[in-house]
Amino acid sequence: MEKKYGELAIEQAQLEAWENPSKERDYLIEITFPEFSCLCPRSGYPDYATIKIRYIPDQYIVELRSLKLWLNKFRNRYISHEQATNEIYQALYETLKPKFLEVIGDFNPRGNVHTVIKVRSDGNY
Repeated sequence: MEKKYGELAIEQAQLEAWENPSKERDYLIEITFPEFSCLCPRSGYPDYATIKIRYIPDQYIVELRSLKLWLNKFRNRYISHEQATNEIYQALYETLKPKFLEVIGDFNPRGNVHTVIKVRSDGNY
């Protein structure tokens, strides 16, 4: 069966950095991705989360369409909450080299357990 154009776009997605248009001052960017999904590496059941990204850019900002498509690449991956959140953080940090970065994986309850994973560049939790 032929893949749909959206499936191909997700499959080929790469994070894209754009030049920061306002380098003369610090400012905070907040991005919420409420439909994140991945698969539990133990059971194969789907896990759903809201991914929250906060960062103070230096030279680069993330192009939002590339971020959306790249985050959708997780939907068929067997990956833990902790690993997914840390992988998102690491990829954004390496791509953008921001002054500050925080990624929060707020996973929906499953089996009566609610998990929130936070990764920050400044270590203040």
